[in-house]
Amino acid sequence: MKTSTTFKLNLLTACMTMALSGMAQSAHAEEEALPEYTFLESIKDGKNMTNFRLRYENIDQDSYQGTTAAAAKQKNAEALTLRSLVGWQTAPYKNFSFGIQITDVHEFNDNFNDRRENEAEHNNGLAAASLNKRQYPNIVDPGFTDINQAYIDWTGIKNTKVRLGRQQLNLDNVRFVGDIAFRQNMQVFDGVSILNKSLPDTEIFAAHFDQVRQITTELRQGNIDILNAKYRISPSEALVGYGYFIDVANLGQNNGTTTAISTAAQGGNGLGASQDSVSTATTDASSKTYGARLDGVRKINDNWKVLYTAEYAKQDDYAGGSPFIDAHYYKLGGGAMYDAWSVRIDQEKLSSNDGKYAFQTPMGTNHLFQGWADHFLATPRQGMIDTFVTVAGAIQKFKFYAEYHVFKADEKFQSLGHTALNPNLGDKYGTEFDASVTYPFNDKLLGKVEYAKFNESDVYGTTLQNAARKGDKEMFWVTAMYTF
Repeated sequence: MKTSTTFKLNLLTACMTMALSGMAQSAHAEEEALPEYTFLESIKDGKNMTNFRLRYENIDQDSYQGTTAAAAKQKNAEALTLRSLVGWQTAPYKNFSFGIQITDVHEFNDNFNDRRENEAEHNNGLAAASLNKRQYPNIVDPGFTDINQAYIDWTGIKNTKVRLGRQQLNLDNVRFVGDIAFRQNMQVFDGVSILNKSLPDTEIFAAHFDQVRQITTELRQGNIDILNAKYRISPSEALVGYGYFIDVANLGQNNGTTTAISTAAQGGNGLGASQDSVSTATTDASSKTYGARLDGVRKINDNWKVLYTAEYAKQDDYAGGSPFIDAHYYKLGGGAMYDAWSVRIDQEKLSSNDGKYAFQTPMGTNHLFQGWADHFLATPRQGMIDTFVTVAGAIQKFKFYAEYHVFKADEKFQSLGHTALNPNLGDKYGTEFDASVTYPFNDKLLGKVEYAKFNESDVYGTTLQNAARKGDKEMFWVTAMYTF
């Protein structure tokens, strides 16, 4: 793994330029009147970061069936878990504020694969129990207690916030950078970030992180540099340009060999999805991604609005990454909204590099994309073309949401019964229907029911025993969340 010193210097220079710009403006403008706090008042008048989330999750899937009884997997899994987030952020005191948040996830049962294999402290105290967990479908909510966030904010420069420490991060629609908040253990980053709003209608965000804690609770070290600039065309429309530079050797993706079916596993988010040891990793998946996004809601009259999205990104190898890393991304879509109801159609493509590598989003909240059944958290190396329709609306306090997806590969893959003499290639992964209903019982208690159903089309693999197969899968969730 190599470190791009030049990029870091450029990033630091850009951040300093933004800071100096902010100081220059503040020198010629009247300072905003901020309340004067004593240190004790800053603690007392701070912000609560506490909530509790209880969830039941159930899976019924056509699982990988090994050639022996010991290798066979269960079709069903269920998990009842409670996530407790307890934290507080102080109000500003002499331009500083402090935030700390503790997370604890408790498993009430153990008939699911929480992806913390061979770690006794996460498997009822018995290392052997974790081996049995592998027989179940993945529900990636391992029991775990840790510091979720711990940071210092500094706002000594007008229109600028510097945050140092462990922090959540969500950018744009969380496709490329997100905290994966759906899972009980969220993804958090260790490092420094800067947000500047000196320019009119513009937000410039830059960050450097040297560690990320994943939803599996695995810690990954490396160098992650982020630059995201947003210009607001209107309060509901924005143009964004971004660059994401990931110098982390072990991302656990497949090695790009043309003879192997992809081994990218479900249950992760691409960053270490299929391999968790540097000694067994087969590729350095460090990458750089540049892109631009135009997204918005345009009001036509008091009832009607137009929805639109256009986005493109290019991904290449970076800092010693595999030369197979060369892929494109686009998303195009639009629709209409009438009062509280909307409908839209979109197509998202994560291209394949001749079947050797596919566009990945290792830091994104991938559960929200390409179906909630989580078959495509790491993009198969044959790529993905996802065409989907979305309907959303509300009746009184109830909020409704539904999606229907048609999944196709960018490059054909070997399917059931394929041999050299009798080739059988497919490109249809399947279809999926997702739906949810949300109801706020009051301003603190929220309830939600979600459902996902994936139907397999062409079998992904030459046999039904292929570990990478995307079989039929049905899931539902019942969630209750109380926020202080």
